[in-house]
Amino acid sequence: MSTSIETPRASISIVIVGHVDHGKSTLVGRLFYDTDSLPEGRYEAVARVCEQTGKPFEFAFLLDALEEERDQGITIDTARAQFHTALRDYVLIDAPGHKEFLKNMVSGAAAAEAALLLIDAEEGVQEQSRRHGYLLHLLGIRQVVVVINKMDLVGFEQWVYEDVRREYLDFLAALGVHPQAVVPVSAREGDNIARNSEHMPWYDGPTVVEALDAFAARTSREHLPLRLPVQDVYKFDHRRIIAGRVEAGAIAEGDTVLFSPSGHRGVVKSIERWHSPRTGPAQAGESIGITLTEQLFIERGEIVSHVADAPRAGTELRANLFWLGDRHLAPGRPYVLKLATQEIPCAVAGVSGVINTATLGNVEAHEVAKNEVATVTLSLKAPVAYDCFTDIVETGRFVLVDGYDVAGGGIVLPPVENDFTI
Repeated sequence: MSTSIETPRASISIVIVGHVDHGKSTLVGRLFYDTDSLPEGRYEAVARVCEQTGKPFEFAFLLDALEEERDQGITIDTARAQFHTALRDYVLIDAPGHKEFLKNMVSGAAAAEAALLLIDAEEGVQEQSRRHGYLLHLLGIRQVVVVINKMDLVGFEQWVYEDVRREYLDFLAALGVHPQAVVPVSAREGDNIARNSEHMPWYDGPTVVEALDAFAARTSREHLPLRLPVQDVYKFDHRRIIAGRVEAGAIAEGDTVLFSPSGHRGVVKSIERWHSPRTGPAQAGESIGITLTEQLFIERGEIVSHVADAPRAGTELRANLFWLGDRHLAPGRPYVLKLATQEIPCAVAGVSGVINTATLGNVEAHEVAKNEVATVTLSLKAPVAYDCFTDIVETGRFVLVDGYDVAGGGIVLPPVENDFTI
């Protein structure tokens, strides 16, 4: 008698970004319901409560019920797929605000593979919509579907959809973000969520579920230059194991590697894995340890690379920054830059200008206020190893800490003149 082994279903992580009043909770509730992803009896229970309290049923209540269970640790495991289609499972990244995104930028918890960007058809493209688009740009999310919600409130008119679509696509294109679809929906009524809308026969594109299933799984980063930020160094059996996660590229026994920004070089003696049957080279996405043929003094924060494809290192960074601090970002104030596993005191050497998120033009300024995006130069107290964001996302983005709070996140622009390579 043969035993079949069930093949794990494919999974992809997505984030849904949108103003709280634009129907995000309703859209998520609809996705759960229309994909049959709700726990058994959940819909009926919420409908029964609505009937008992005299409230009209809202699909957003389904999300509220799930969040309540999750907070109580009953049913929902946030590390698991939250909803599913016939094709695969979807992990819905819960990020109720910008700060939650930024706090996790460096750790990778916010590294969604794709995003749904929600806009209210009646209100149109707002300043917040542009900020959301810019935030996705900062996070390096390039697979995006725009959802124009509440089409029922504008009579399902095509011209409203076309106006919002045209305006927002023009803005995103200037950021280098090109959505794969722009879907007109009514999340409340279920139009174009999992089934085609009879109210919008003029639209012949995908539903939201079809657009989700068209997303590609995360592309391999193995072809990129090796980047292994050092998380910690452990001592076992007279061995020093340098631990971290391979963010890009691959590493193998016998490789000559460079540690930046210190400039130390060594030869990899072994690849160490924990509770894993894998052997051989370690690839992007793996958390591993390495030992060297000779002992070197290596500290947390160094970035391991191959000698021929090293990151840059310098004491100044030019960057685009999204600021969320209650205090203005200003020259002279002390901050801490976190890039990969590096933490370095820094200050603002200059503000080149605040970016108008409506026009993407620069406005002259000396400080950066809350919710503004700016081009800045940061002066660091010690060299930092980094890449330009356009080359390697994981080592090209950072957060700034003001006091004890993550107050901003940014992407590294092409280097300033006094940068150097090891």
